[in-house]
Amino acid sequence: MINSNAFDYINVLDRTADASWTRNEVIGNNIANVNTPGYKRQDIDFETQLRQALGDSRYVTMDSKVRHANMSDLRPRAYVDHSNYSYRLDGNNVDIDTENMELAANQIKYQGIIAGISSEFKNLQAVMRSS
Repeated sequence: MINSNAFDYINVLDRTADASWTRNEVIGNNIANVNTPGYKRQDIDFETQLRQALGDSRYVTMDSKVRHANMSDLRPRAYVDHSNYSYRLDGNNVDIDTENMELAANQIKYQGIIAGISSEFKNLQAVMRSS
């Protein structure tokens, strides 16, 4: 059996894409509940888990960080944002303009992640062709 780390980056990018997709769903839920009294906006925290999984050491290469990343820790976690804060009388704290901006930014991020995955597969194809 060949022991290879060829898919390390792809695995991390795959988890990141899943988290971004989940964030799109959460933002969509916020938009759908913009007029629901008492609703508190939710969001996804994935960046913190990614940072922790990759480690904070400046003296370790990214390849090493990705190779040793604990994939089981890379899961998006939903949280209620500013649960005690509301600028509306009905207790809802969803701002439609903010949600639309967050959705657009997340979609751009998702497209970048997918492009990264595609690039990694192209690199693998190039290596296989040259072998």
